[in-house]
Amino acid sequence: MDNQKKNQIIRSGRKPKHDPAKHRYSISLNATENERFLSLFEKSEMKVMAHFITACIFEKTIKTVRIDMNAVEYHTRLTNLYGQFRAVGVNYNQIVKILYRNFSEKKAAAYLFKLEKETTELAELSRKIIDLTLEFQKKYLEKED
Repeated sequence: MDNQKKNQIIRSGRKPKHDPAKHRYSISLNATENERFLSLFEKSEMKVMAHFITACIFEKTIKTVRIDMNAVEYHTRLTNLYGQFRAVGVNYNQIVKILYRNFSEKKAAAYLFKLEKETTELAELSRKIIDLTLEFQKKYLEKED
């Protein structure tokens, strides 16, 4: 049994690679080239700088992501506005019920007429918002081929 243990080679550690990268190269960049290189590396969102360099050398596709903060802010504000529109709709339904429950038919109709005027203004405003959103999408969010 001791002979069997001696014949077995106990291997520990990392398994050897089939094609290890043994060749190394060094480049020197001036300050402006280094800034440009680092900005390209950040845009690529790659984790390892060596992988980014080999991708650049061998013309592999490099993923770059550009986040337009104006578009993000516009989307956030538009989402908040949509929430406010929903709240107005809920309040609108509650007001109509309260008017008919607490006031006479004639008085409720007068208040509803005022409410209807405000609602038409709100509808016009929502149309303008939709038009501005479509214009924003055409100018800034559509991908250029």
